[in-house]
Amino acid sequence: MPKNAQTTTARPPAAARSLLKRGFDVLLAVAMLLISSPAWAAIALLILLEDGRPVFFTQERWGLGAKAISVLKFRTMAKDAVDVHGVRLAQEVDARVTRLGRVLRRMGLDELPNLLSILGGEMSFVGPRALAVDEMVRDIDGRFHSYDEVPGFRRRLAVRPGLTGLATVYLPRDASPRRKFAYDLLYIRRWS
Repeated sequence: MPKNAQTTTARPPAAARSLLKRGFDVLLAVAMLLISSPAWAAIALLILLEDGRPVFFTQERWGLGAKAISVLKFRTMAKDAVDVHGVRLAQEVDARVTRLGRVLRRMGLDELPNLLSILGGEMSFVGPRALAVDEMVRDIDGRFHSYDEVPGFRRRLAVRPGLTGLATVYLPRDASPRRKFAYDLLYIRRWS
């Protein structure tokens, strides 16, 4: 090999990376479901004691290829929160959230049922955050928009949504959708 020739590490083809990522998602989801099953029972009991039924909350979210997926979470808001306040982005101080719900959200335990969506192939552990279909967000112009109106939204639907992603880890919760989508698109370009 010539002295100035650069060696580069070849990335596996996209199909092979997708298969490896899916295998990782399935193995980790099964392991986490087994480990977390006692927590599921305790959380369900606590929700029933604090605020009654239902224990779970179902919401339509944007999935791969703009297909709507149904995401299951432990209910953290009062029973009538969506009927009274509509679908909107969660805030730091949110009157809709129950006392137990604040704790579950702070610890991320409300997201445990997403393991079922990962196991079923609708989500992945890492990817752009699965966003609510009917949610309206305030963008940098100060107006409310549907996600579909924010630049970069459709491109982020080229991969499975994730339980977590770059934007979730590196940006504050109240960052603008444009900023979050920029991180999502960076992940899509560079995932391995």
